[in-house]
Amino acid sequence: MSFKIFPAIDLRGGNCVRLLQGDYSRETIYDSTPLNQALSFKNAGASWIHVVDLDAARSGDPINRPVIEEVTNALDIPIQVGGGVRTVEDARELFDIGVERVVIGTAAIENPEIVHQSSQFGRVAVGLDAVGEEIATHGWTKKTGVSLLEGISKYSGTEVDALIVTQIEQDGTMEGPDLRILEMALEESEIDILASGGVGSLTDIENLKSLGHSGKTLSGVIMGKAIYERKIDLLEALALEKL
Repeated sequence: MSFKIFPAIDLRGGNCVRLLQGDYSRETIYDSTPLNQALSFKNAGASWIHVVDLDAARSGDPINRPVIEEVTNALDIPIQVGGGVRTVEDARELFDIGVERVVIGTAAIENPEIVHQSSQFGRVAVGLDAVGEEIATHGWTKKTGVSLLEGISKYSGTEVDALIVTQIEQDGTMEGPDLRILEMALEESEIDILASGGVGSLTDIENLKSLGHSGKTLSGVIMGKAIYERKIDLLEALALEKL
């Protein structure tokens, strides 16, 4: 995959929101109609959209799934969805409603077999969400004692389509991504790596595009708040894909 911009839609209570550093008490609601937001991303030229079900990530209850289905039915570009995928059945249900790639986070750390089984039904990405270098799960509310390197080392081969590396301490801050851990991920894995967390400028995107190790570069970046806060013009960001 060449470098792609993944504009993000985080769902909570059916609304399009953003959290600051994964804190559910520090929420900003940007749009009550996620479908309209998704259509605006598509119309701007996005070739992928990233969706997170925050309610399901914390509780496991997929209350936003009808909203996700509405989005997949209305758009003709691939949708990547994570949040609360705890079982193979959760993954299958998302594939069944038209999701192109399912992101498994908590369950991937607790039971890697779920990743293997789910990959039989569609494209699977593993979400590795780190506080510093320690992976956190359950909607970023629980530290695991598992290092990012340990998490990366669990996955190789063709059954994992991508690894999504999020630095929670940077997420929503727009103060720049954690280039150090992303370079570490590139060094440790042959799987496509997507960056997430901290992007606040076009320069940040350029820095991510230029990051590499032994000829391997990032496959893309997920970003949300910088778009909603108008720190980044999505059209300008998408133009960087082609450079």
